[in-house]
Amino acid sequence: MQRKKERIEILLKPINEFLHQEASGGILLIFCTVIALAWANSPWFHSYHDLWHTHLVVNFGDLLNLDYTVHHWINDGLMAIFFFTVGLEIKRELLVGELSSMQKASLPIAGAIGGMVVPALFYVIFNSGGEGADGWGIPMATDIAFVVGIMALLGPRVPLTLKIFVLALAIADDIGAVMVIAIFYTAEISVTALVIAGIVLVFLAVLNKLGTKSLIPYTILGTLLWLAFLKSGIHATIAGVLLAFTIPASSRYNTEKFSTKIKELISKFDSAGEHRDNVLSNQERQTDVMAIENSCEKVLTPLQRFEHGLHPWVAFFIIPVFALANAGVTLAGLDVLAALFSPVSLGIIVGLFIGKQLGIFGFSFIAVKMKLASLPEGVNWKNLYGAGILAGIGFTMSLFIAGLAFNDPALLDLSKIGVLTGSLLSGIVGFIYLKSSPEKK
Repeated sequence: MQRKKERIEILLKPINEFLHQEASGGILLIFCTVIALAWANSPWFHSYHDLWHTHLVVNFGDLLNLDYTVHHWINDGLMAIFFFTVGLEIKRELLVGELSSMQKASLPIAGAIGGMVVPALFYVIFNSGGEGADGWGIPMATDIAFVVGIMALLGPRVPLTLKIFVLALAIADDIGAVMVIAIFYTAEISVTALVIAGIVLVFLAVLNKLGTKSLIPYTILGTLLWLAFLKSGIHATIAGVLLAFTIPASSRYNTEKFSTKIKELISKFDSAGEHRDNVLSNQERQTDVMAIENSCEKVLTPLQRFEHGLHPWVAFFIIPVFALANAGVTLAGLDVLAALFSPVSLGIIVGLFIGKQLGIFGFSFIAVKMKLASLPEGVNWKNLYGAGILAGIGFTMSLFIAGLAFNDPALLDLSKIGVLTGSLLSGIVGFIYLKSSPEKK
């Protein structure tokens, strides 16, 4: 029993680490959102808007000139790294995770489809033919950082299998959001820039095929790919996703070779001196430790090394900075009640709060009843419906799509109000609903 428990803990450790980081990142995200709203409605609100509209210029002579606002650098630069991390998570889940087989993936995919289609339909009902019609993609997204953060607060009332289902659903949801951004929220196309991007992608694919495991060439070519997409008219963040799919998911050492190598090095380390010897004064032991570190790097795939290295930066820096730059809405001079009931805001609120829960639960229910999928062990319909409510927290990706959908500042502010309100409703009601569930061991 003890050995079985240890095996289970080993298997679940990566998931628990991921959930812990997402939960902590969600708390920081809430803090930055509150700061953005407070700053944008303080006597210093001009400084809030002036900061994000300050221009930063990177000039490479006649070759390349990048002159963008701080807001643009965040949304097209830092968010490209976010989308790269999302792409790595998608690739990992497709290869070995909850989307790696139809048996595992069928329920999250069904829920994700419902969670995208139904909210978009609700939005269209309110905005069809109106000036806000382009915003139909806004309520389709789920912010996993917020959702996992709330689930962490609920503790044992949320089964681990439900958290895994929500993670898989969010990954499937991200795939849909990336496709929507690439297809429907694209400006005028530069053929030259796309040809350059295509050439870079070919080089990246060749590196993968040759078995290149160093992260440096992928980083250099990935930067060139981002620059090409930045000038292409297709949103630059798509470069992050495409780059992720070229990163190798195989390692230099298999588990057997790694185990043998580490045992040899540990044996050499032990025989190189007394147990209490300081490593600093023992050159042989220093060499052994460096060799162990090198072996550990070789057993991890480039995909894992990129993901593990970037995830803390994304969770604790990039997403909070994005929230700080995008969540601030100045309410002075704005009729808040009228804004809440405008077609744009109302479409987003209803889409996130009503559409998400109905879409996820409804499509999941149909998939199970048609025997296309089955409920995860330990999860009942009440749990799943609660997860559907929480999935209405669309914050990060919803704000991102809103920025692509609307150039009009007035419409953008209405969409932000809708996203914040719909996400807040989903978070509070979802928390109360799941709080009534009995605790699970």
